[in-house]
Amino acid sequence: MSTAAKPQPATNPAPAPRPAAQVKKPSNTISPKQEQTFLFDKENYMWMIGGVALIFIGFMLMSGGKSADPHGFNFDEIYSFRRITLAPIVVLLGFAIEVYAIMKKPKETTQEAQ
Repeated sequence: MSTAAKPQPATNPAPAPRPAAQVKKPSNTISPKQEQTFLFDKENYMWMIGGVALIFIGFMLMSGGKSADPHGFNFDEIYSFRRITLAPIVVLLGFAIEVYAIMKKPKETTQEAQ
């Protein structure tokens, strides 16, 4: 009896190289038939711009209150209705509009294949 092992056939042969005609190259350009789609609609972007504008206006309403005398404190100017109540409400309204603009579903447009 011989103790030499018999050669076993390979179970997973290496894949054959593909012909050059079948190799697909990645395309970095958009063909004329493909349209670029955006995540948001034009109306969403308009709401976003409006929200950012309201946030900016709210922060402008909060600014100011500098006193001519650095050792004096003008209580009525610092704690005015505009800075303590109105400005934060405007800023929060701007953030609420931003959330609405992001969550708003864009309108469905039906385009026929050309």
